[in-house]
Amino acid sequence: MEPPTMNPVVEPLSWMLGTWLSDPPGSGTFPTLQPFQYLEEVYISHVGQPVLNFSFNAFHPDTRKPMHRECGFIRLKPDTNKVAFVSAQNTGIVEVEEGEVNGQELSITSHSIARISFAKEPHVEQITRKFRLNSEGKLEQTVSMATTTQPMTQHLHITYKKVTP
Repeated sequence: MEPPTMNPVVEPLSWMLGTWLSDPPGSGTFPTLQPFQYLEEVYISHVGQPVLNFSFNAFHPDTRKPMHRECGFIRLKPDTNKVAFVSAQNTGIVEVEEGEVNGQELSITSHSIARISFAKEPHVEQITRKFRLNSEGKLEQTVSMATTTQPMTQHLHITYKKVTP
């Protein structure tokens, strides 16, 4: 079976496609957390629809135990650089982030966040993400967040190397 033809609507995000592995481990920090490191595998694909599919799977760098997980879709508004990022996370958060793609950089901010009724506090109130393809061909992601007790603060930074197209 031949791979599907990429829908031209998602062409501006084609630089994100592939399987990516953290290189080096990512770093996390937040005023209410001890600093930590993590490994992550990212899979971004398409099936010919005007949307990309993604999954982010983080692991503890020493024990390899699963940590954060999220999956979802990245949509572009046709004939614009407007992007929507829809994500469901294993922490019980579901979010919609919106923003723009400019060249090989995607910047998005949460538009809406929903959570399960028993999500632990403090609750996340806003998230921003920036993805960019750096000059070495590596994908970088920076995530910042605000909670009910903390203002917007950088939370995660990670660099990935591409392992499959």
